Amino acid sequence: MAIREIGDNALFSRTRSAPRTHPARNAWRRVPRARCVARLFLDVFNVIDRVTLADRIEDLLPQTQCTKCGYDGCRPYAEAVARGEANYNQCPPGGAQGIARLAALLGKPVIALNPGNGEERARPLAVIDETLCIGCTLCMQACPVDAIVGAPKLMHTVVAELCTGCDLCVPPCPVDCIAMVPVTGQRTGWDAWSQTQADAARMRHDLRTARLARERQASEARAAARRAEAAASAAACAAQPTEQDEAAKKRAIIQAAMERARQKKEALAAQGIAPKNVENVTADVQAQIDAAEARRQRLAPPREDRDDEPNGPATPSEP
Repeated sequence: MAIREIGDNALFSRTRSAPRTHPARNAWRRVPRARCVARLFLDVFNVIDRVTLADRIEDLLPQTQCTKCGYDGCRPYAEAVARGEANYNQCPPGGAQGIARLAALLGKPVIALNPGNGEERARPLAVIDETLCIGCTLCMQACPVDAIVGAPKLMHTVVAELCTGCDLCVPPCPVDCIAMVPVTGQRTGWDAWSQTQADAARMRHDLRTARLARERQASEARAAARRAEAAASAAACAAQPTEQDEAAKKRAIIQAAMERARQKKEALAAQGIAPKNVENVTADVQAQIDAAEARRQRLAPPREDRDDEPNGPATPSEP
């Protein structure tokens, strides 16, 4: 197929129809035709041999996505086999026939299934006891092909045509209402599964993976937006003083003004200058003066070296 695609006629069919002054036509004239064909063939062959080996291995896997091979899905397992990091006998759903297929592709002998990964068995079907289901959605989150339908706090059910029998929905169920029921009798491995079913399961798994990636990106975007909003709100709060800060600022201004008035009064008293017009002060004005003085005493910070008595510091009493 690759040789026909890069054959002589296909390679130069485009350049022959180009004008004589076309740069592509002139470029091909300067390069020997046989050398171009050989180089392109080697490049395509190397790319196919290096890139699509994992694809060819994946095409031979049953696509149940059961993770019994020790990897998160059939694709990671295929890539590990292609790199030589995993053996080709670790897929219980594929069974002996699946191992034979992989061995033929890889040019290796047929070996037995690794018992550490499980045993070949009839394909099971997940069945939910709907009378016990509590609608926790944990089985829905675990299903790799979205074969379980339902809603939170409502009954769930398994779509039998979509279930791959992977067993992944059983462990997370908190009420143990899921049973794996064999549905293929004595048929195991690929005899209990078809390539059409495998292709459909792979498509559903890919769609689910893409959906989860979109949901994860959307969740991360929302979280980033919330963090940005919180940072902007914190910056705005830091830039604008709060009501408590305003009240503290006002108290500081009042205390500073009262302290200046006290110092001025003491300075005048030291010079022998007494307040004027104190004889005709009415009772209401005197009450206001007394209230202001009491407020000053209450708001003024304590001072050990000062006494508010009009005649100076008091003399310590004799013991």
